[in-house]
Amino acid sequence: MNSSRRMRRMTRNKRGVTKLNLTPLMDVFTVLVFFLMINSATVETLQQPKQIKLPESVVEAKPRETVVIFVGMEEVLVQGEPVATIADIEATNNVEIEPISARLAELSESVIGLSTQAVAESQEVTVLADKSVPFSVLKKIMASCTGQGYTKVSLAVVQKSAQSNEV
Repeated sequence: MNSSRRMRRMTRNKRGVTKLNLTPLMDVFTVLVFFLMINSATVETLQQPKQIKLPESVVEAKPRETVVIFVGMEEVLVQGEPVATIADIEATNNVEIEPISARLAELSESVIGLSTQAVAESQEVTVLADKSVPFSVLKKIMASCTGQGYTKVSLAVVQKSAQSNEV
């Protein structure tokens, strides 16, 4: 008789199937999706000014965060600040260009924040030059970079597919 009363009480108090509360699980998945979306968007592309047409090449390595020198049809910009004109660079007989050297020295001295420190310590320069710029101008710009200790000089190009290169 005891067991029957006990069995009746257990069956009376028994709740059907336990339900799973999905709200905390959805919150975790939402945070995870946002985290993955933010961190997966680390495609490193350099902003190319409209007036500069880069040469095309098949590139395999991604660009790193470096000091950027824009060489347009008329002027040279170091980290977005105009420093010299193409006509002045062509006219000079010096191997190094003083305004570019001065701006690079200023950049290496004025370190603010971790990303700027990483750029300054890497001693790397990326040159975005229009494909119509004479090589003598590029040579003087690269000499100015190496004169300031920026020994790793990269030339930016537009990536084209490897398939069009094979045809």
